[in-house]
Amino acid sequence: MKKTALALVSALFLLAACDSASTNTADGAATGVDANGKVTGYIGRDSQGNNIADRVFFELASSELSSDAQATLSRQADYLKANSMNVTLEGQCDERGTREYNIALGERRATAAKNFLVSLGIPANRISTISYGKERPAVVGHDDAAWSQNRRAVTVSAN
Repeated sequence: MKKTALALVSALFLLAACDSASTNTADGAATGVDANGKVTGYIGRDSQGNNIADRVFFELASSELSSDAQATLSRQADYLKANSMNVTLEGQCDERGTREYNIALGERRATAAKNFLVSLGIPANRISTISYGKERPAVVGHDDAAWSQNRRAVTVSAN
């Protein structure tokens, strides 16, 4: 009984430590949680040393870029102009809807982000798109808090 309780307490402490810390993704990008509680990563740092977020978020069943998304993509465009990296935009969705619907919606989201970056002067041949639909959730859960973080387009280095 004591061993079970000790194991449970240890697991809770470990979980709490992991929840509050930043981590690194497989490609080395730092990830964490932003001021709005959204999981985020970074494609790099601007000239002042500020992190440049790697993802933009969408409303339910939408591929329209919000003003926040446009601001994030504008910072990404500035970074991409200063760095010669190629990127892939990954369109992603929450778990609701069919696989086919979400693949199509994820593609529209990635394309919307790409078109915005191209409109800011990033050559289209430096940007590829892919849709993962609902197959790669950033947050596992079955509520609005999780779903809102899974409706996104993520910019990753293709180099």
